[in-house]
Amino acid sequence: MSVRPLIHPLRIAVPALALALAAGCASVPEKPAPPAPDAAALTIVAEIALQRGNCKTAAETYARAAQIASAPVAQRASEVALACEDLPAAWACAQRWRDLAPQNREAQAMYATVALKLYRIADARDGVKAFLNAPPPPRRRNHVHRPSGSPSAAPVSSADSGLADLTTLLLQESDPPEVFAALNGAIDTAGASPARLTLLGELALEAYDASSAERYAQRAVLESPKDVQASRLLARAFVVLGQPGKAIATARDLMRQSPRRGMFELADVYQQLGRVEDAHQEFERLRAADAPRAEVDRHLAVLAYESGDLQEAQQRFADLAESGEADESTLMYLSDIAAREGDVAAALAGYGKLADSSLALEAREKAAALLLASHKSGTALGLLQQYARQHPEEAVDLAVAEAQLLGDSGSDDAALKLLGGALRAHPQHPALQYERAIILEQAGRVGESVQAMQGLLAQRPDDPTLLNALGYTLADHDMQLPRAESLIRRALLQMPDNPAVLDSLGWVRVRRGDAAGALPPLERAYDISHDAEIAAHWGQALWVTGRQDAARKVWAEALARNPDSTPLQAVIARFIPNAK
Repeated sequence: MSVRPLIHPLRIAVPALALALAAGCASVPEKPAPPAPDAAALTIVAEIALQRGNCKTAAETYARAAQIASAPVAQRASEVALACEDLPAAWACAQRWRDLAPQNREAQAMYATVALKLYRIADARDGVKAFLNAPPPPRRRNHVHRPSGSPSAAPVSSADSGLADLTTLLLQESDPPEVFAALNGAIDTAGASPARLTLLGELALEAYDASSAERYAQRAVLESPKDVQASRLLARAFVVLGQPGKAIATARDLMRQSPRRGMFELADVYQQLGRVEDAHQEFERLRAADAPRAEVDRHLAVLAYESGDLQEAQQRFADLAESGEADESTLMYLSDIAAREGDVAAALAGYGKLADSSLALEAREKAAALLLASHKSGTALGLLQQYARQHPEEAVDLAVAEAQLLGDSGSDDAALKLLGGALRAHPQHPALQYERAIILEQAGRVGESVQAMQGLLAQRPDDPTLLNALGYTLADHDMQLPRAESLIRRALLQMPDNPAVLDSLGWVRVRRGDAAGALPPLERAYDISHDAEIAAHWGQALWVTGRQDAARKVWAEALARNPDSTPLQAVIARFIPNAK
């Protein structure tokens, strides 16, 4: 399975001492010491650089100012460096701001945020603890009039509100596994509210730790049996854990307790379990029971799309559009269907309508991929470059997206050149370094790729994404297989329900000649994600163990869902040469 999934303190020059000349010669006068840097002047220089779009100079100049200025300057320096994705400068500034304002919640939040982006989990936990222990800002009075007899919202403690705000901030800059690793070790859950337990459970599930999610959800439901969010979380955790009976029972309980808010729960659980017919029947039952028709149709359209029935999906999405019930996601689905059916013009027209929407970057990436496939590289890359000019704060994500498109289209040298420039603008950025390692492997430069991943892993030795990426790369190239499996198992300890890591474990077992031992993790990985590349690996393991009929069934189902998957097509062609 693809391993793509990741986004210096200043040195003060010391003047050399004048050397005495030989006896009888005049000594060289000492050079005057340079004037001490002025914080105000540095901030002016930094702001001018920022206005001119020179983010690197702005961040590094502000970092110099922060070391000799007050807390407000350190705060501004931290914000600029983080926005510019200059992580070394951001880390220096965040530490300085925290030292100057140890009781400031915003300073602690910034410290935790930058630490997490650098995968300094212990430091991030310290920041989270300090944030939660710092005095909260004064609460504003709520002057909104509530009519007599109207339902009031459940009270939320300031601590829970602060934690939710911090979690939102952290998730803007890091992925759920990192955020969960930081919060899970920093928060005392003894006597925690259902809201806090549910928040942690949601994070755990997004971090591929369904057992922790179940544990938090069970405690939340015990404290508040009618809590819809906690019950929904519990059902989803059971799905990932491979306990369909419990998932279905939990969904039914939720529907009984909250008929309005939980009406789609059972159908959604069936869909997550891959039980397409059961889900379809439940949605139709809801339609007959006078559930919101547009919402039912939207669910049915997505179900058809995910199961590979593009004709039904297209018709249902089109009906939504004609009835005025379409949203941006509807147009995205219709564009995706057109692309999968080979109607490039219709797909590009649809993506074009989304070019300035909330789905703009995704739409532009998909349009660019189609244009690159049509050998229109200038127009393709122009779509992303135009977006970059409009959204400089997303420069790193855009560089990664552009490099991926170039790499996928076979332009590996151009992708590496682009990443080299991005790294000069955003030094030591792990997302850029990671993408460079992936592109090197794609380009056949496996040794350099492995070396790059090992360098990153030296800086982030417990990062499960890196552990899995290096382990999978080694396994895929039949290199150091025992070490590859050890790396993958280390990643799995942190993300036990990550389908990519489960797939890697299965694949390394196949490579080591244990196809039978590969079957459980591969089956579990496919149950969680229904990814085409996982299906290719699982089917291969089934075939090698003599279960050819089962392999054909897995491949057929996966091909219906993902007919354009190159890895899946390649495996099928190798084992069934005459397959159509």
